[in-house]
Amino acid sequence: MIGPLLRVAATAAAARTLRTAAHDAAMRAMLALGAALAVGVGALCLTCSAYIVLARSLDPAAAWAIVGAFWGVIGLLYFLSVANRRRRG
Repeated sequence: MIGPLLRVAATAAAARTLRTAAHDAAMRAMLALGAALAVGVGALCLTCSAYIVLARSLDPAAAWAIVGAFWGVIGLLYFLSVANRRRRG
């Protein structure tokens, strides 16, 4: 008589734990997605503002070249940091 009742209680506790873990994972995924979206929008806005400021004193092609070189350096630094992290293990 006690065995089935304990099994039902254990199953309910395990289901509650799984629901909590699933909720935490979903919240972390949503926060990561929101942070990535915020970084993307921020990078786009800063790129546009840098282009506008540079285009006032330079021609548009030179302004795009400077902005592109900046993002190229950022991408290279990111690539090197990922490669270094993978090499270390």
